Amino acid sequence: MRGIRGLLGARRTGTRPARRVTAGVTALLAALVVALVPLPRGLDRAQAAEADSSAMTLSGTKGPYDDFSGLEVTVHQTKHLRQQGLEVSWTGGKETPLGTKFVNFLQIMQCWGDDPAGPEREQCVFGGTAPGGFLVDTWSRQLVAGTDPGETEYTEADGFDSPFVPFRPVEGEPTDSAYDTTYFGPNDSNAEPMRKTQADGTGEAVFEVQTALQAPHLGCGAVDAGGDPRGCWLVVVPRGDHEIEPHHDGRLDTSPLSRTNWDRRMVFPLDFDPVGDTCEPDKAERRVIGSELLTDAMSSWQTVLCSGAATRFSFTQAGEERAREAVTRPTGTSPGLAVTVEPVEAAEDGPPVVHAPLAVSGLAIGFLWEVDGRPEPWVRDLRLTPRLIAKLLTQSYISSVRHWNQGTEGPPDHLAGNPESLTRDPEFLELNPVLDGTAARSTPFGIAVSGENSDLTRLMWRYLQSDKDAREFLAGKEDPWGMKVNSYYTDLALGTDALDYFPKADPTETRSEGVSGMWAVYTGAEVVPYAENLHDAAQRVRRGYGGMTIEVGVCQECPSGGKLTGERRPQGGRTVMGLADVASADRFLLDVAALPNADGEFVKPTSASLLEAVAGMKDSTVPGVKTPDPARATDGAYPLTAVAYAAGSLDRAAAERKDYARLIRYAAGAGQTQGLNPGMLPPGYAPLPAAMREQAAEAATALEKGLPAEPGTGADGGVGAGGSGTGGSGADGGVSQTGADGTGTAGGPDAPDGGPAAGPAGSAPPGATGATSGQEKTVASSGGLTPAEILGAIRWVLLGVLVAGAAAALAGPVMLRMSSRKAPAAAD
Repeated sequence: MRGIRGLLGARRTGTRPARRVTAGVTALLAALVVALVPLPRGLDRAQAAEADSSAMTLSGTKGPYDDFSGLEVTVHQTKHLRQQGLEVSWTGGKETPLGTKFVNFLQIMQCWGDDPAGPEREQCVFGGTAPGGFLVDTWSRQLVAGTDPGETEYTEADGFDSPFVPFRPVEGEPTDSAYDTTYFGPNDSNAEPMRKTQADGTGEAVFEVQTALQAPHLGCGAVDAGGDPRGCWLVVVPRGDHEIEPHHDGRLDTSPLSRTNWDRRMVFPLDFDPVGDTCEPDKAERRVIGSELLTDAMSSWQTVLCSGAATRFSFTQAGEERAREAVTRPTGTSPGLAVTVEPVEAAEDGPPVVHAPLAVSGLAIGFLWEVDGRPEPWVRDLRLTPRLIAKLLTQSYISSVRHWNQGTEGPPDHLAGNPESLTRDPEFLELNPVLDGTAARSTPFGIAVSGENSDLTRLMWRYLQSDKDAREFLAGKEDPWGMKVNSYYTDLALGTDALDYFPKADPTETRSEGVSGMWAVYTGAEVVPYAENLHDAAQRVRRGYGGMTIEVGVCQECPSGGKLTGERRPQGGRTVMGLADVASADRFLLDVAALPNADGEFVKPTSASLLEAVAGMKDSTVPGVKTPDPARATDGAYPLTAVAYAAGSLDRAAAERKDYARLIRYAAGAGQTQGLNPGMLPPGYAPLPAAMREQAAEAATALEKGLPAEPGTGADGGVGAGGSGTGGSGADGGVSQTGADGTGTAGGPDAPDGGPAAGPAGSAPPGATGATSGQEKTVASSGGLTPAEILGAIRWVLLGVLVAGAAAALAGPVMLRMSSRKAPAAAD
């Protein structure tokens, strides 16, 4: 109080008007501070709130050589796990020095084990790298004989080999050497052999958790005979700066699986959701096919949709055009419901098609950018313009076609004068000055993109075409620094035509030389190969390996004696970019690039920016079906936003239509509850706006009702062909329906006879209502508020309250002064 008086009261502070003026000014300033302070980083990521509710923190222990009792490690999610990125952070560690003296770091691994006390070291995935290079023993299962007096089990060498800790899988034979890659190897192991600690004693890592689908040798999430998914473990082994016999340069030289090191381990139990098909196989199957945009959401909804129902839903991820054909040109085995981004236009003589919005998400460019030799070991923020993306997608950097370390040939003639890589491009460095210098030593050679045909690929090309600089570059105009598009792309009309695929048009071959005269030939397709799909692109980024195969390995049957091969770079020097769906990027906790929208504002995908983009979308050729349009993404909208729609024909069998209507009602109702539990809307999706939820509910009603009654029959919902569509535009929540001419007309369907009530209905997922586990966040019927929107609303409401209070505090003294001035006049 003495300080406050000193600050505010150089004059007498006893008068009430003065105190009220001071209070008013203080309140107003406080309001402005609350309103203008930026939101915490990552608040819009739905996963953050739910994940922290199952977080676990453990403390280290004192060992014979290093004291880790001040170390605290937190695993930020231990329940409802799937294949995903898992945040691990720590405090109280010792700094990892820069350079090659590798001490004071954490080693992290995933293990299986049925003992409630934790796994044995033979049950952990670690090592699998080829011998040679730095930290061969520190990063492997090999034990250096005689270096650990606590090691009493694995002490005998086999011939010339050192002793090692074998890996014992959940099923199968144990490995027979330290470098046995039967179960995992350098490109697919998820072990983190060296995570560094910063100068302040803190550190963080994102660990790729794997399920039985990616790592059957661990079996995590596999369902046992009793119906319960197998749990697993995360083990953290802290390493200090002391060792009995350290390497000659002072770095550590023993495996974390060596007994003394293993005894300092910190063990975290991991609970997984069931993997695979958890629905009874004898239930009638209702097949759904279509866009990868819905894959994560559908995977979450399937379990709840199966529970207590006579049918089960299967989802086949496929290109949207194939899904549309399943509706317009069905066969006897075609799925009954399609998921698409662009609308289904009914065949000329076909039945009407109804559309229902199911999810809002989009595309994101995720990246992993590790940097050695700097206090910050990675780059977290990146900006890309449409022209930079165009350069990467058209193999216009020399390193996208010919890697400088493989082959003796110089740059191809058609790329002469272009920058060697992204980090040598002045346009990129102007936007990202932090990458000028040391960080530029590592660089991505391109963007890992899906090899599938997709509406989402068209969205990316439309984004590039919406930007004048990118459009002109694709048409052949040089950028201001003289860089030009790869000439193999100039005839593809990429400045005007939105393809549904990403071509790799440059056929340039480069001869890669190996040892003993071996050689092999590669092209740009081996430098930056296609990913299988958007999810795979995200997985490649998280693993830090895009799949490059330009090195030469031994091939006895090859005429050249060599074949192309590749291996992930050591930790600390990995740099990968990939085009993923937002849900997969969020699932793997990828850093994503900020992209400029139509206003030139650099934006990342958040619930708020996705919904802002949806609000600006216009109808496609089918009324009520919104089309992504990056040119309309303004006012904070994210330009690569898209909406996934279900599309179904009204002439399907009545029982099928009823089941598909149930799916739509659930997806647009309880399925919009954000969270991690099965049945909820996973991270990476924005909840549907209220109008879209109503539109989906009405579409479900129309689908269940079926074709209009034939004249004179007095019956609804019969199976037949032909007919024209009815339905509203969808802008006010009406149903979107296409007839034989591919257009819709205004009108609304009646409620289904005997069916569920129209509206955003659907049974809630486990834990969504009633007693909660801390994992849930219910979305309001208005479309739902994300954490950032809630905090944003609160702080603006608070601003209003404080401003009103400030105004009142200021008004009182002002009115008193005005009245005191008027009083003498009134007395005259």
